[in-house]
Amino acid sequence: MTKLTVGPYVASLKTGPALVRDRQAFLERARLRDEVPTVAGLPLVGLGGSCGKPAFLLPYLVRWTEQSTLALEEVATEFDCFVEYGAYPHLKLNDGGQEVAAVQDWSNMGMVFMRPGYERGEELLVRLRESLEPGGSGT
Repeated sequence: MTKLTVGPYVASLKTGPALVRDRQAFLERARLRDEVPTVAGLPLVGLGGSCGKPAFLLPYLVRWTEQSTLALEEVATEFDCFVEYGAYPHLKLNDGGQEVAAVQDWSNMGMVFMRPGYERGEELLVRLRESLEPGGSGT
């Protein structure tokens, strides 16, 4: 599989300093959210506030248990990553520690934030969706 295909879409939502006060330019960019991309069957639901990583909605809630965290760690190992447990888990490359994904669990939804430039982004998104599903291979 390849990198995520949403890079150009994400870039089209952002702007530079010259247009941050331009309401009309914002309204034009906002219309781009009327039709959002889907990757690996998961809809894009937004961007990380500080990081700008695209966020994909999981079709189920995530609850962290011993079993689900072990499943997450297995996926991390498959992708030469480790799991960093902060406010929520981040998958980071063993070589250099670059963050490639994060999984957020909320009472009403689960999301995966994915680095668009990561070479195996779509494949990782698929594996996270499969392994974290309640009653699935990892939980």
